[in-house]
Amino acid sequence: MRGGSVAVVGGSIAGCAAALAVSRGGAEKVTVFERADAELRDRGVGIALHGDRYAELESAGYVAAEMPWAPLTQRVWTVRDGESEYGRGIAEQYFPFRAYNWGSLWSELRRRVPEEVTYRSGALVSAVEPDSDGVTVQLADGQRERFDAVVGADGYRSVVRDAMFPGLDATYAGYIGWRGTSADVADLPHDGKEAHNVAFPGGHCMIYRIPDGFGGHRLNWVLYTAPPESEGLHPDLKTPTSLPPGRLNAALTDHLRALVADNFPPYWAAKVLRTPPETTFIQPIYDLEVPHYTSGRMLLVGDAASVARPHIGGGSVKALQDASALETAAVAGGSWKEILEAYDISRGPVGAAMVALARRMGAAQVENTPDWSAMGKAEFDGWWQDQNSGSDRNSGFGGHSMKRP
Repeated sequence: MRGGSVAVVGGSIAGCAAALAVSRGGAEKVTVFERADAELRDRGVGIALHGDRYAELESAGYVAAEMPWAPLTQRVWTVRDGESEYGRGIAEQYFPFRAYNWGSLWSELRRRVPEEVTYRSGALVSAVEPDSDGVTVQLADGQRERFDAVVGADGYRSVVRDAMFPGLDATYAGYIGWRGTSADVADLPHDGKEAHNVAFPGGHCMIYRIPDGFGGHRLNWVLYTAPPESEGLHPDLKTPTSLPPGRLNAALTDHLRALVADNFPPYWAAKVLRTPPETTFIQPIYDLEVPHYTSGRMLLVGDAASVARPHIGGGSVKALQDASALETAAVAGGSWKEILEAYDISRGPVGAAMVALARRMGAAQVENTPDWSAMGKAEFDGWWQDQNSGSDRNSGFGGHSMKRP
């Protein structure tokens, strides 16, 4: 990589981290191609980093204390209990997470990308064409440019992955995440330091506060459930996509609002139902894992390589860890072959383990929900432990540890 040229396809969190990684790894020329024209910081949804994973990534130089965040200390699982305002808590979990606004975290990473990196907004990559010792990037406007290597940081609809493994797409998990944010953070329990999971038959909704990027906070929530099977179901759900407010199916939105009204404690129902429609959207849930993270001079980071259902709480962690592992491989490797092999060996098993764990969590928390209202602490603890069975000692809720025993 030293002295070479690298294209990074995708300029979001994974792409900025990858650009930082290959720059530190010695690439002389780095170009980021981001399809969006607008600033990505406008994406205001919440993400969370486990405290231990944050410490590892801070040590690696990919996150820093000055990045705006909100502390979370515990997670409370709640069910509706008649007209009781807050419902009935069925379990509490230690929850050492740092909550971030996606857009502000992206802004901080974007600011850290070295000035010598070329970041091209509005640059849609339509294809990548590998040869024996490089890759040609073709843009939708017809421009072509050749690089020594290409990093696919372009998400679960990755054009780079399609060149590596044609026809390998993300698979619809059978349910959706209905997401929203609002300014309604007044009177949150426990000063807003708790994450709240409202559980109901067929799913749950996770609610927590995040920074708003301007010194205040917003309420962030995501509700997981299977949509009704009907002729009115939006056909895009079963193909890799997301549905912004303007494309939400009215019947599906009505169904989700009725679900909240019928199953949430009044306090939490009001928080969700008062969310402005323009800040809500549908995120179909997918699974994806690849045979390898590299092929020839092409490699993948973040969701382009593997998509683990969000229940694991480690998607952004994995993208940043991928970048850190790429930097490590680049610094240590004496050739492109050594770099790519080391990176694949480092990250491939991690991605597969996270996808498997997230599938188990999705099955337990959405697809085959228990009778939440009948649970006591012992029953809940056993149910939670069953989801983590089979995980190695370095992997679990919150993401995979980069440290080794």
